Amino acid sequence: MMIKMFVMDVDGTLTDGKIYISSQGEIMKAFSVKDGLGIAKLHSKGIIPVIITGRNSEIVTERAKELNITEIIQGVHDKVNILRQVAEKYKCDLNEIAYIGDDENDLECMKICGINGCPIDAEETVKEIASFICNRRGGDGAVREFIEYILENKNLLISADASVDE
Repeated sequence: MMIKMFVMDVDGTLTDGKIYISSQGEIMKAFSVKDGLGIAKLHSKGIIPVIITGRNSEIVTERAKELNITEIIQGVHDKVNILRQVAEKYKCDLNEIAYIGDDENDLECMKICGINGCPIDAEETVKEIASFICNRRGGDGAVREFIEYILENKNLLISADASVDE
């Protein structure tokens, strides 16, 4: 197996799952810089980062721009269908995809990908099927931890990084 694509949920994975609302009705979310540095490592290895999320948020669009994530799909109710479409667009087999999520709406995607992970504070049903359970919480470096796990496992990157020394 080689990983060519890394797919992320947002709320509860890239963020702590909380939505902050100001007195003027402005919605805010907090993202971890640690996760951003992990996503930069994906870019350097030629792994395509993708965001698939159930909510629509301009904040997520802005964060994706900062991280040079060009494939971002928001307002998704059927994540599996979207995941299959994105995989087809990039000519990627499902077993070449790593997926990280935290809640029930991520379960089906997690089941069909080559490897999956979740933050330590993910729902129990998600942790039960996770290939890798992070020691970090969502929004606090869990995405980076899963990325580093993948990058440290050379057998997951055989073709994605041919220069890896055995």
